Amino acid sequence: MRSFSFVNLGLIGYSECLLIQQQLVKRRLEGSIGDILLLLEHRPVITMGTAGGEDSLLASPDFIKQAGIEIRKTDRGGNITYHGPGQLVGYPIFDLRSHGKDVHAFLRNLERVIVGVLSDFGVTGKTLPGYTGVWVNEYKICSIGIAVRRWISYHGFALNVDPILDHWQFIHPCGLVGKQVTSLKHILGYSPSMDAVKASVVDGIAKVFDMDAVALDADSITSV
Repeated sequence: MRSFSFVNLGLIGYSECLLIQQQLVKRRLEGSIGDILLLLEHRPVITMGTAGGEDSLLASPDFIKQAGIEIRKTDRGGNITYHGPGQLVGYPIFDLRSHGKDVHAFLRNLERVIVGVLSDFGVTGKTLPGYTGVWVNEYKICSIGIAVRRWISYHGFALNVDPILDHWQFIHPCGLVGKQVTSLKHILGYSPSMDAVKASVVDGIAKVFDMDAVALDADSITSV
C-alpha cells in the first residue's frame, strides 16, 4: 500500500510555512520525497487567494494590522480567509498523478476527510453545491484552497477547532457576504484537544486516499 508522511509543525508564521511548502513541492517534483502532510497552526493572518479578496476586507489594512493580524496575498485558489491559533491547518503536498490526476476530485476528497473528522466528534458536517469547504448547518467550519504545480498540490484546508471567531469580523469569509463561521468549540461547548483532531485528520486522509500514515519529526523535513 502507498504511504504518506505527516509532520506536526506547531505554531508557525505564514511566510515561513509557505517557504517550507515551496521547498517540499520542489523535492516532491524531483521525487526525493513522497507525499507529505503538514499539520500546523498559523499566527494570526488574513490571506487573499487568486480569486482576490480586497473587496471583502471590512476594515482598513492599517486597522487590521494594529489588531495584530498580518495580511498576505498568496497563490492558492479561492478568495479571502483568516488563519490563527486554535485553527488546524493541513497542507497536503501530494502528487496528484497518483491520486487520479483530478484537482476537483482531490478537493472533494479533502472535504470527505473533514466531514469524517467532524463525525468523529459527533458533529454533522456537509458540503454545499457550488462551494468548496465544509459547513455545519449554514455556518462554515472548514475552508479549503489549494494550488497545484505540475500536479503537485500545496496549500490545503483550515478547520476551526477553537480559534478567535471575532477575528472573522474583519472579512467576508471566502468572499461570501452574509455567511458566518463556526468552530468545534462553539458547537460542542468545549474544545477537543488539537492532538485528537490531528489524529482524526491523519486517520481520515489514510482512509479516504487509501494510504498508510507515517509520522515524521518536524526537524526531519529538511533531511527526508
